[in-house]
Amino acid sequence: MATTLHTLAELVDAQLVPAVGQTAAAANDIPVASISLNSKELGEQALFAALPGTRAHGAKYANDAAAVAVVTDPAGLDIMVQAGGPQRPVVLVDDARAALGALSAEIYGHPADDLTMIGVTGTSGKTTTTYLMEAGLMAADLRVGLIGTTGTRINGEKVPSHLTTPEAPDLHRLLATMRDRGVTHVVMEVSSHALELHRVGGVAFDTAVFLNLSQDHLDFHPTMEEYFHAKTKLFQAINGAAAPTPVICINDDWGRRLADMLTVAGRTPVTVATEATAGAATWELIDDSVADDGVQHATAKGPDGSTSFDVGLPGRYNIANELVAIAALHTVGVTGTAVLEAMAKVQVPGRMERIDGGQDFLAVVDYAHKPAAIGAALTTLRAQTNGRVAIVMGAGGDRDATKRAPMGAESAQVADLVVVTDDNPRSEEPAAIREQVFAGATEAAKQREPQPEVVNIGDRAEAINYAIAWARNGDTVLVAGKGHETGQQVGDTLHHFDDREEVARAISQRSAQRSAQRSTTHNDHSASPQEGSAQ
Repeated sequence: MATTLHTLAELVDAQLVPAVGQTAAAANDIPVASISLNSKELGEQALFAALPGTRAHGAKYANDAAAVAVVTDPAGLDIMVQAGGPQRPVVLVDDARAALGALSAEIYGHPADDLTMIGVTGTSGKTTTTYLMEAGLMAADLRVGLIGTTGTRINGEKVPSHLTTPEAPDLHRLLATMRDRGVTHVVMEVSSHALELHRVGGVAFDTAVFLNLSQDHLDFHPTMEEYFHAKTKLFQAINGAAAPTPVICINDDWGRRLADMLTVAGRTPVTVATEATAGAATWELIDDSVADDGVQHATAKGPDGSTSFDVGLPGRYNIANELVAIAALHTVGVTGTAVLEAMAKVQVPGRMERIDGGQDFLAVVDYAHKPAAIGAALTTLRAQTNGRVAIVMGAGGDRDATKRAPMGAESAQVADLVVVTDDNPRSEEPAAIREQVFAGATEAAKQREPQPEVVNIGDRAEAINYAIAWARNGDTVLVAGKGHETGQQVGDTLHHFDDREEVARAISQRSAQRSAQRSTTHNDHSASPQEGSAQ
């Protein structure tokens, strides 16, 4: 149902500026049923959000937009006035982005209030943890919405999306769709960008989850301290009240610090620990082991006693992700054997995803694209590999450059072969990015004996070929950085590129070459003595 401009203006304490030749009364009564930041994608009775951008202010397009009204800031109104005056009424606020959450929630009927909302933040593991929770909730016969890096799903059905956390208008419209389709619970990744840019404004979370913090996004957040501060916003009042139940993994110093902050503020966080150094926690890992088939078995002590569970995903850190998921679902009353069994079967696109082409070594594609994540992935695979370990990796352009050398160093500290290659160069010179990663890897390689092999191969497909051809029985090859992504951004062009497809192709090519070699060898050995001597 549509609301009115007068109601929206009052909601965000805005001044309602009539269009040229329009009375204030006429502007007040205009109905609004949708809102968008994209002037080309406005629905009926739409409010156009004209925000300042990196290249231009959205108000530049306001007078020509097919909208019934515009919400903008004073700079945006000045642009409209200079273009002949606003051609439609303006909801004028000091910070239009900060107002979007409340406006969107009102326009779409406050859908989050009708849903059990679980938000997950952290540098690594958000996607995996939300997938685990989605599986557990669906096993409990609940209708579930999932929002995150790999896309959006409604009860397992994929819905198109572009951002880890959609902009506020898109998010509330999506939540309204979920509500209308009978969804009861939503699990969503909440990035630090989303928190800083008010994308989850107007959403009241029931449970807020913190996983970990390590170096990433320092192109957006000037320091780790500011990065941490952005993450803590999920645990503060976003919509008048903070999430009543915070779930904090205290395996790292940042998690312990956040738990202490919440405790000092008079709140009681649910804490999760899988490392002995973490200290006492609400949920503590008691024991874990890895079976021959790679399945991890774990037992944890929780509020209701001990809980045993299996983790189908490789990597000890996935024990932490799953225990956090178990703890978070416990806070919303979802428990039971069926829930744990469903979690044990979860596979996450591009997250420690095994590529099996019948080869005699392990090939894994993972999204790890920051130093700590690369270190954790390699350490896990090293512990579960009898042979050697290789990694194919690179760093993205137009992103935090200070993590490039550390990414290379983390790789060379564990792997026997490091193949430095292009990731998503974007507008930067690919060779320059590789050189920074390569320098970190070669310096770290000098500290090991024997030294690992470090090579620089720009073409990502060729780099994958090199590592796959290098592998032998019992080895592991990790292709890191892009995970589920199906494109490679070079300049302004997005080329189709899927690490999973390329690894499968390289394995197939390797198998064909080896079959041909065996066939040639067999033919040589089966030649008659006369034929052999004639040669």
